[in-house]
This record gives sequence, structure tokens and C-alpha cells, in this order.
Amino acid sequence: MSRDEALALVRELQDAANRHDAARIVELYADDAVAVSPVFSEVRGRAGIRSTFETLFSTLSDCTFDLSNVLVDGDRIAVLGTVSATDRTGWFGLAPTGQAITYRIVLLFTVVGSKIVRDERIYDNAGVVERLEKARVDKELRTAAEVQRTLLPRTVHVGRHCEAVGNSLPCRAIGGDFFEFVELPSGDFGIALGDVSGKGPAAALLASMLQGMLAVEAQAGQNPAETLSRMNAHLVARRLEARFATLVYGVLGRDGQFVYSNAGHNAPLLVSGGSIRRLITGGPMLGVFADARFTHETLRLNEHDTLVAFTDGVTEARDADDNEFGEERLIACVKAHATSPPAALLNRIFMTVGEFCQLADQTDDITVAVTRFH
Repeated sequence: MSRDEALALVRELQDAANRHDAARIVELYADDAVAVSPVFSEVRGRAGIRSTFETLFSTLSDCTFDLSNVLVDGDRIAVLGTVSATDRTGWFGLAPTGQAITYRIVLLFTVVGSKIVRDERIYDNAGVVERLEKARVDKELRTAAEVQRTLLPRTVHVGRHCEAVGNSLPCRAIGGDFFEFVELPSGDFGIALGDVSGKGPAAALLASMLQGMLAVEAQAGQNPAETLSRMNAHLVARRLEARFATLVYGVLGRDGQFVYSNAGHNAPLLVSGGSIRRLITGGPMLGVFADARFTHETLRLNEHDTLVAFTDGVTEARDADDNEFGEERLIACVKAHATSPPAALLNRIFMTVGEFCQLADQTDDITVAVTRFH
């Protein structure tokens, strides 16, 4: 067979395959042709070979073929090409991802009298399974991120005696930071902000569990120290290895009374007049010590006093030179914009951290909640 004849045969095969015309494809094969592949093993005869192509077209309904590299040696033709498709039905027992996939193929044809009598197919699937698995995990993480966003409270609360805003920026699809605004039966307003050790799905699951615990315990009307103590007992009882959380929880009354307890978390900033106070009263982190004790502090807020709670993703954010943002920069930002509305102050904190880090990768979740007493 001449090279021109071989090229014409391969073009016919490619055109028919891209039209998904199995009937035309098998016309290029001899009646007693043999096809061998890792997927279909050995198949004999046109009917069997046609079935392999029909199975391929039904599995990869939008597959296209590029058979551009052709080598000819007498009656032997070697074709190096690629197959591109969308994974709609799943491969290798995996769930479909809906992602585009491409894999290489090598076709070795033996031709007699212009008909293919032997077809040996080699699929280079190296990395295909890994890519499909990654696509599946990415899809699940996107779903988890949507679920986590629905679990977060509304990001703005405007009540008769206070206004609160919050935002959380995970460094991955899902994160271990959370904040919670709780309207209590007494008419008081609860504010919580926490950080679970680690990152990713495990941290996000524990954060969601803590949110559920807090929603239940807060409604009991106990003071914040008692609430944290009960949550700690629940976590310790579950024996979550190498998992702990820091959390600050406070309750703001209509008369300006603010009671809080801090479980090993970054000290929130209380802005009152021109001064800033760090709120450190509380106890150790949650989920570590069964006999942990927590204390609370009671403060009286004045009109326009503002509470800024944050996670360590703020103060430990780093720039391209590995310099830390630090608490001093945060305090300076809060002081400079202390009279701004809570939403503007919140946005300014995020903008200041972003401007500091510039092109450096975010390495931790960043969460801030701002509450102002009216």
C-alpha cells in the first residue's frame, strides 16, 4: 500500500468516526477482520467491530478524533492520535464529572487489498483516572462550598439596638472559619466567631457542627461562659483527634450590657470613644481539655461602641516578602475608620489586608465580624 492510499484510508476512518457513522467505518474493514483492544479484548467480524464503535459513541456522545500522525510500512499503518470528549456517563466506575477529557490513542492496522484485516488499539489513559477523580472532588468541593455558604448567617443584621456585619473568605473552596449572629428569645443579640484547626473539608465539617451546637446552646439563655463550657464538653466527648477550635461568643443586651467569653481565640477589639480594648477573658480552646473552665466578663457599652472580631487569617496574612500583617496594622485600620458605618469598616479591613498581601497567595481563611451598639 502506498503512503497516499494509507493516508486516504485513515482520512476516511477519521471522517466517519467524527460523524459517529459506525456503518461507514466497518465498510473499511474486511469481513473477517479482527480488532484487539484493552477495553473490548478481541473482537472478530464486522458486526463485532461495529458494536465496539457504537459502544464508544454512546459512552462518549460528543467524542471527536484527531488522527493526524500516520506512519506507513508496507501493509502496516501506525496512527497516532487523540480522542476528545465530555465525561457525561462516567469512566472506570467513577461518577460522571461533566468535564472535558482527552486521551491519546495508537492504532496499528494491517491492510490487505485496501481493507483493514487487523486493528490493534492502544489507549494511553495515563492520568485520565486521576484527572477525572480530581474533577469529581472539585465538583464535590464546589457543592460543599455552596452548602457552607448557606449555613453562614445572613451577613448583615440591623436590629433596634445594634447593627452587625460579617464576611468570611476561605483560602480554599471551603474553610474552617465561621461567624454566627443569633437573635435570642430574650431580645438580646448573640455574636460568635470561631476558627477550627486545619483547613479543607474536615475543618469545614467541624465548623458546621460547632455552628449547630451554638444554635442549640445559645437558645438555652445561659451566659457565654456556660455556653462555651457545654460546647467544650460535647467536643471532648466526640474525641476528635487533632481537632480543636477557638471561639469567642458574646451577648449584647438592649441596654448596652455586653457579656462575653473567649475560648482561646484572637482577642476581639472593642472600640469605645478613642480607645481600643482587647477582650481576653475566657478559657482555653474547645475540644482539648475535659476539665476546662471558662469565665466571662460583663461590660457596659456606650452608643456607637463597636466590636471587631476576627480570625488569625487577618493578623497572620503575609505579603510576598513573608512579612506578617500583624495586630498593629489591624488596630491602626480600625482606629482610622472607627466612625465609618459597620459595613464600610468591614470592607476597609478586607481591603487593607488585600493591599498589604498584594500578589501573595492567601494561606488561611480570613473572617471578620463588626458589631455596633445603638
